[in-house]
Amino acid sequence: MEAPPPNAESVRTTHIVLRIPRVLLLGEYDRVPRREIRFSRRNVYLRDANTCQYCGRPFRDEELNLDHVVPRDIGGKTNWENIVTACVRCNSRKANRLPEQAGMTLRHAPTKPKWRLVVASSLSVDEVECWKEFLEVTPAGQLPWRN
Repeated sequence: MEAPPPNAESVRTTHIVLRIPRVLLLGEYDRVPRREIRFSRRNVYLRDANTCQYCGRPFRDEELNLDHVVPRDIGGKTNWENIVTACVRCNSRKANRLPEQAGMTLRHAPTKPKWRLVVASSLSVDEVECWKEFLEVTPAGQLPWRN
């Protein structure tokens, strides 16, 4: 048996070296699983890449707040389409107003993420290149709905 190239990912046993396949062909399936992404603080931080959606600067989790784009007291809901991450300074500046009223603009409109994109966010750039023609994937740290 021919040895895999030196940089190929492989599994060694006591007698052989098996190259790990990049793509597996699924012969048959019942249905493609569809999962809803749970709305949570952590998932909003992931969606927004821990970046303030007003000033655009990245922050640690503990330095961010969740902001209702349309404040709750004027009918804003707590959902994917109305919540963004905001640093303490921007959140205080916006206060209980619409961004336009506070003279602020959102960097990106909040949207509900697709489950495949969150799964894909754990892949490295090299892994994404291998899978690109088969799946809708994006490397970690890059937000596919913002390209």
